[in-house]
Amino acid sequence: MNAAKITRTSKSNLALAFVSLGRERRRDITTFYAFCRVIDDIADDVDLSVKEKTRRLSEWREWLRTPRPNESSFAIDVRHLIVKYALTPEMLEEIIAGVEMDLSIKRYQTFEELRVYCYRVASAVGLVSIEIFGYRNAACKEYAIQLGLALQMTNIIRDVGKDLRADRIYLPEEDLARFKYSAQQLRDRQYNDRFLQLMRFEAGRAHQFFARAAEALPQEDRKSMVAAEIMASIYRGLLRRMELDKFRVFEKEYGLSKLEKAGRITVQLLKLF
Repeated sequence: MNAAKITRTSKSNLALAFVSLGRERRRDITTFYAFCRVIDDIADDVDLSVKEKTRRLSEWREWLRTPRPNESSFAIDVRHLIVKYALTPEMLEEIIAGVEMDLSIKRYQTFEELRVYCYRVASAVGLVSIEIFGYRNAACKEYAIQLGLALQMTNIIRDVGKDLRADRIYLPEEDLARFKYSAQQLRDRQYNDRFLQLMRFEAGRAHQFFARAAEALPQEDRKSMVAAEIMASIYRGLLRRMELDKFRVFEKEYGLSKLEKAGRITVQLLKLF
C-alpha cells in the first residue's frame, strides 16, 4: 500500500488538514503521515506478539538510515524526506519510541510520565510536520510541542472507553487519586460525579495546552501553519462537544460530522485572506 492510500484509508482529521497545502508539501506530509500510521498500526496489531512488534519497529529504525533489501515499499520516500527537509533520523525515532511505550506500559503514575508519551507520539509528529510545512520563526517549535500535547490529551479523553478494551489506562493514577476515583471504578465504567470532575480536570489541561499553542504561534508563520490550525480547530470542537455532553465516553465514540469539519476548515482557510 502506498503513502497516499494509507492516508486516505485512515479517515484521519490530519488527512483532512492537508487540503490547505500546495501539491508538493501535501505529497510530502502524506508520506510522513503514512510512516506514522504504519508505525502506530504495528504497535496496535492484536495479531502480532510483543516480540514481533518490537522486531518490526526495530526494522524501521534501520530503514530510516540505510536501504535494506526487505524494507517497506515507501521507506525510500521517508529517507528522501529526511534529506529534503534536513530532518534527522532521531526525530522520527522519537515517534517509534512513543509507540513502543504502548508495548510495555499500561498505566501512568503521574502526568509527567504521561507527558513523555504525549510528546513522543504527538509533539514529535508536530516538530517534523512544521519542517515540511515551512516556518520562519524558531518559536514555531514550541507551538508544535504545545499543540501536540493538546491534541493527544483530547485523544486520551475521547478514547477512555476504547483504551479500556485494550486494557490501557492513560489517565494518570495521581489524577484518579485526586478525585477519589479508582482504576477499578474506571474498569467498571462507573459514571458518577467523581468521574465527571476527573474528566473536566483533564479537559482543562487540554485547554491549557491549546492556549499555550495559540500564544506560541508566531504571527509570520500563521499562513504556513494553517494545516496545523485546522487540526487545532477540529480538536477544540471535539473537546467542546465532549464537555457539553458530560463526557459519556463509556457509551459513545465522539467525532465531528463531515459538515462540521468542512466548516472549520473553511474558517481557517478564510483567515489567509
